[in-house]
Amino acid sequence: MDVMLDTEGKEKSATHGAYRKLRKMILTGELPAGQKLKIEQLRGLLNTGASPVREALSLLTSDMLVERIDQRGFRAAPVSKANFEEILLLRCSLEETALRASIGNADAHWEDKLVLRHHHMRRASQQGTANFEDAHKAFHMALLSNSGLPMLLRYCSQLYDLNIRYRYLAADGPTYKERNIAAEHQEILDAALDRDADATTRLLVSHYRRTGEYLSSQMDA
Repeated sequence: MDVMLDTEGKEKSATHGAYRKLRKMILTGELPAGQKLKIEQLRGLLNTGASPVREALSLLTSDMLVERIDQRGFRAAPVSKANFEEILLLRCSLEETALRASIGNADAHWEDKLVLRHHHMRRASQQGTANFEDAHKAFHMALLSNSGLPMLLRYCSQLYDLNIRYRYLAADGPTYKERNIAAEHQEILDAALDRDADATTRLLVSHYRRTGEYLSSQMDA
């Protein structure tokens, strides 16, 4: 029995490892949108077995980062301007709902978490893109975390990840870094700490739409 449990634990660990690695490669574009994902090639790339790769790809279909293209095949989910604009629309709508609920439940513990996450994000901005992305998501999700709406938070987290793919596609564009993103985050934090739901949601939606307008223009180009 102990041997069986140990084997199951190793299989779950291998699947989780393959899932995390493939997810990162798709989000960052290392595995390009639309590319066919062949089990044997991914086995060699990840240095793992076929079963963990197959299970990881199945999990990623639930995340909408991978698509099944036939009964046995997979591909990295394609990207398009229409898809991005739908993601942006849903993010603005769902996060406004979650943010208003979160501010409505505001307490000292939530405020301390926001300040800490914001501090980590600012520090991570000087340590490279990968570190910043993790800290950036943690700050944005902390804004919503006090909503008491776990299903909504799950959708918001998924939409955040889908949006990251498009930011990676356009992050090296000539005007992307001209905005003062740090100042925008500071304004959002200050409004949240003031428990001003109208101001915070307005600033958050504006933050997303400014990025959205830029990414849409890049796709037009």
